[in-house]
Amino acid sequence: MSLTAITPLWEVILRLSLAMILGGAIGYQREVREKPAGLRTHALVALGSALIMIISINIEPILGLPRTTVDRIAASVVTGIGFLGGGAIIRQGSIVRGLTTAASIWVVSGVGLAAGAGFYLAATITTIFALAALTVLVYIELRAVSGHRTIQMLAVDQPQELGLVVSALGELDVAVRNIDVEPLEGEGANILQLGLQIPRDVDPSTIVAKLASLKGVSEVRWLTRPSILGRTGL
Repeated sequence: MSLTAITPLWEVILRLSLAMILGGAIGYQREVREKPAGLRTHALVALGSALIMIISINIEPILGLPRTTVDRIAASVVTGIGFLGGGAIIRQGSIVRGLTTAASIWVVSGVGLAAGAGFYLAATITTIFALAALTVLVYIELRAVSGHRTIQMLAVDQPQELGLVVSALGELDVAVRNIDVEPLEGEGANILQLGLQIPRDVDPSTIVAKLASLKGVSEVRWLTRPSILGRTGL
């Protein structure tokens, strides 16, 4: 497409609409997985990226600015989106969450730029591939490391409590790979995060029930790699 031609209004509307729909499709997948950035965030990122690309394309014929300015405006989206993606990353003790959502926001910005530039097929195919990565690849990833899970619980702060937790897991033949303890000041309790190696014949729900039955333990939940049937998503 020549930069000397101004994009018609109908095509501007088409590009913005497609960007919002495609970004919203990826955002919907994040929304149903209850992630920090969902439908509205992804749709807005794609919409804004498309608008900036349309401005980049049309700023030369309208204002007569040099090509370097056009390229610089589009490139600024890639830089700026890093700050938004960084906000989706959360650290909980030794566990880092939100990397997948941050990556999806970055991809959505690219989808918006592609739609804004008129590369409809590329934007659509990228969206399909992104959705495949967020859904189909999850099951492949879980199958590859099916026994590695991380669980979090709230436990009273007393010397024998951690030993009771480890012993209870040992009774189920569940090995503890790593332990992270985060004291809650003034609460008399600790947040425990345990990386577990779970045998294939052990039901993850049994582990939750076992730990929840211990005196002084509450709010037991999976943080990463819960069972496929009971998972809330990555």
